[in-house]
Amino acid sequence: MYQKFETLISERGVTPYRISQDTKIPQTTFSDWKSGRSKPKADKLLVLAKYFDVPIEYFLEGDTP
Repeated sequence: MYQKFETLISERGVTPYRISQDTKIPQTTFSDWKSGRSKPKADKLLVLAKYFDVPIEYFLEGDTP
């Protein structure tokens, strides 16, 4: 999932800091996802899907449990 998040960041030219400010998702949450310390929960994925104007399935497709 984090790879897809990074792709959107790059394509849209935004930073994790900006996304954090706009969505109120702490930057540490993104770091935890990247390092594998935690997995994204549906509520945060929905917020990001709306932020990037993509369907939530964008983040879920191809993910392995």
